[in-house]
Amino acid sequence: MKTGKKILGLLILIVALGGLGYIAMFGIGTNGYGSASDIKLGLDLAGGVSITYTTVEENPSQQDMDDTIYRLQKRVEVYSSEAEVYQEGTNRINVEIPDVTDANAILEELGKPGSLLFVDVKGNVIITGNDIKSAEAQTYQDNRGETMYCVSLELNEAGRVAFGEATSRLVKEPIEQDRIIYIIYNNDVISYPIVQSAITEGNVMIDGLVSLEVAQNLASTIRIGAIPLELTELRSNVVGAKLGSEAISTSLKAGAIGLILLFLFMIIVYRIPGLAASLALALYTMIMIFLISIYDITLTLPGIAGIILSIGMAVDANVIIFARIREELAKGKAVKSAIKDGSSKALSAILDGNITTLIAAAVLAFKGSGTVKGFASTLALGTAVSMFTALVVTKLILNLLYELGFKGVAFYGIPKEAKTINFVGKKNLCFIISLVVIAAGFVFMGMNSANGKGAFNYSLEFVGGTTTSVTFNEAHTQQDVENTIIPAIKEATGVAEIQQQTVNDSTQVIFKTPELTLEQREAFTNVMVTQFGVDAANISAENISATVSSEMKSDAIVAIAIATICMLLYIWFRFSTLSFAGAAVLALIHDVLIVIGFYAVSRISLGNTFIACVLTIVGYSINATIVIFDRIRENLKNMPKADRKEIVNISVTQTLGRSINTSLTTFAMILILAVLGVSSIREFALPIMVGVICGGYSSVCLAGTFWYVFAGLKKKAE
Repeated sequence: MKTGKKILGLLILIVALGGLGYIAMFGIGTNGYGSASDIKLGLDLAGGVSITYTTVEENPSQQDMDDTIYRLQKRVEVYSSEAEVYQEGTNRINVEIPDVTDANAILEELGKPGSLLFVDVKGNVIITGNDIKSAEAQTYQDNRGETMYCVSLELNEAGRVAFGEATSRLVKEPIEQDRIIYIIYNNDVISYPIVQSAITEGNVMIDGLVSLEVAQNLASTIRIGAIPLELTELRSNVVGAKLGSEAISTSLKAGAIGLILLFLFMIIVYRIPGLAASLALALYTMIMIFLISIYDITLTLPGIAGIILSIGMAVDANVIIFARIREELAKGKAVKSAIKDGSSKALSAILDGNITTLIAAAVLAFKGSGTVKGFASTLALGTAVSMFTALVVTKLILNLLYELGFKGVAFYGIPKEAKTINFVGKKNLCFIISLVVIAAGFVFMGMNSANGKGAFNYSLEFVGGTTTSVTFNEAHTQQDVENTIIPAIKEATGVAEIQQQTVNDSTQVIFKTPELTLEQREAFTNVMVTQFGVDAANISAENISATVSSEMKSDAIVAIAIATICMLLYIWFRFSTLSFAGAAVLALIHDVLIVIGFYAVSRISLGNTFIACVLTIVGYSINATIVIFDRIRENLKNMPKADRKEIVNISVTQTLGRSINTSLTTFAMILILAVLGVSSIREFALPIMVGVICGGYSSVCLAGTFWYVFAGLKKKAE
């Protein structure tokens, strides 16, 4: 490469970084599209629109309220996956949509009960979602004894009459296509069954479905579209961030400091490769800002967790490559050959780790709801970008720096020969330590329950509470509320968790707390009247339901279970044995149980961020474990005469530097967030820090040993 081309390449790199930096700050086009300021923020970070509906029916059943809330939640996710829907009082429903300032733009659509239509081929609406009482997936045996799948619908009286008339008419059509009824949800055709006979009793069967899952999905969509209660608007407000005004600034400051320290660490430890990685990570940050903006991803605390995890994986990929390069240099290879061969040998571990994460993210985005979707979106995006920057950009920069004159081995470093550590020999000690820590978590759960405090300190999102609206005599900023009013409320009521939202263009502030007793409500009112001069008539309180409904919890659990199964199937496929998959499962369960135990011991509020925390640990644990397994797989081929114990010990020792450095950098990023962040962010960061420690420990001390045990059991069985 000639000197002119070297300089040109460096200039192109500098211009690219500068250009993306400008876009990240100011965006593109006249509206600044694609900039950091254009990123949509969630209710926790920036607030949004709060709409309160009341039901037309004065005394709706709780079942109808629950169904309406869940189906309305699915509908508002069109605007944002982070929207929240919950019950207030007995017949009111609150809808909170982040990053929206015009309630009128969505009121009309959300207020209509149902968006499901049954339409014939000439476009005539036969029935709507309002005519459907229930929709359930079912199975039955045909005359040949084969299992068939269908959806069974029960219609109300109006639906029975309308559907009977339509099917009686359609069944007479001589051409089969003219007997189709299109089922349309939100302008999309979700099914198009053919009428086989007149259906006049109000019980409809949609058969011919290929699987139970397809039937369940169709039944679920029909139920979502059939909102049972008619709603009318009671009020709408633009509200401030739940976490307060300091949440964004402290998070940004923590992120900037974390990245700077990360760059310094990489350069000090890995020298020229570390410089290349730092430039690539800077590019990664700018690309992420741009993509989050243009894809309209709503950024929340769980979303930030997804980004942190993807940064950790980007660093991990670079660390794996650099460790491999040093190993090749230790063999006596020239620097250029070491860069080429090291990058090639690191490829399988990087791809396997990132692909399992992408599989999990895809499943979570498809099957999850609310917080789970938000986490999955940022994780998937971040993982894809981190793979690109690690495998393409870092390598390009590294080769460019080499051609610019950084050709000496001293610029890259040669690892000292490490003595093989007998990890397998210490397996019993590690197993005992892990069992004791996990058991301690369960003991604390039992003690908490026995003392009447509950196994966990569930947050408002999980158990609901009390919302108190206070109209002050003068407007208060969020900072005023955080620093002055909330401490006074905590002292008077003894309540630890208080969320607040200021209402734009008014003096009103909404406080959300755990459910208050009569005495606590009186203490709340008293402190408002005596300390802040509020008229008692301007204080109103109502109990509210959890923002995370039982259906949403079920969705999250199912999504996590399916994602885990899919990841393990991939590991089984790539490593060609169940021993690896089983060991990965056990290591993953170990880490999750310890983090859950930490919630019980620390009494940190368990809410929406708990789901994101568990998902982060799952992703981190699997990725860390795969790096160990990849080296074991390689050594099994390269050392056919060695026994399994020796292979595990050598493999874990060879990857020990990577495990320590990746855990250290990821932990440091989250530690800074915990130190600089507000209390709610700190409660979010601490469990992830515990999970990172667990993930590093389990990958080094347990994962390989688990495989050793499982492989031995398999051999005995044979």
